[in-house]
Amino acid sequence: MTERATEPVTEQGAGTSPEKGTGTGTEQVPSAPTAPRTGPSTQSDPQADPQSAAAAASATALLGEAMAKSGLLWIEVADDRTWPAWHVWDDGAALVVSGPGEQPLPWLPKEVRVILRSKDTGGRLLTVRAHVHVLEPGTPEWQRAAELLRASRLNSVDDSLTRWAAECTVTALVPFDSPLESPGAYAAHDHREPPARTAATTTSWRPWHWGGRGEEKAERKRVKDEAKAARNAAKERAKLRKKRQRRGTRRRGR
Repeated sequence: MTERATEPVTEQGAGTSPEKGTGTGTEQVPSAPTAPRTGPSTQSDPQADPQSAAAAASATALLGEAMAKSGLLWIEVADDRTWPAWHVWDDGAALVVSGPGEQPLPWLPKEVRVILRSKDTGGRLLTVRAHVHVLEPGTPEWQRAAELLRASRLNSVDDSLTRWAAECTVTALVPFDSPLESPGAYAAHDHREPPARTAATTTSWRPWHWGGRGEEKAERKRVKDEAKAARNAAKERAKLRKKRQRRGTRRRGR
């Protein structure tokens, strides 16, 4: 009887900048992302609560449906803001690409929170925890993820894979454990945040808008309102003068 020798598959650690993977450590990970575990396993406990098992199965199905239907998710990084990212859902992992010429993402720790929206309402649907795995260029996992991302990217060019391998970072976000937020179990606060600062601006020609831009419309409305208020005040003063004149004429007539 012979035993098959297996070699652990290593990948670059999560301490990698989106500009280009430069992590110093390696960690043992499965050769392919594993399916998210959204509830307690019933295999280890034959007498597990059927309701808990049904809830876990429902959460898993909802997670897969939300990931597959919506191509946008939000990555909540500790001590940082929440970052939007387009992704591709594949075999229990959300694949994202970031770096020069692609969507901006900060350095991601080993664990983040992922927020999913409802495709129908656009509101918050699920919040789950996810492990961060940076895929190493040249590996089968990276090649598969890059092919899927290139097929879903708008205006993709032929040299995308070469550029991604040289300059960008392909990351797999693997959800695990039960959702932190789900329908019927949302946090009390509304999660509202101020808009993120950006360097994007219009430096030259500005497109023409029918009726003017918002600030121009607001300024014209303010001027009109002030002129209307001045006219009304002048009319009131004229009425008061006429009333006083009539009273003076009556008194002199007596």
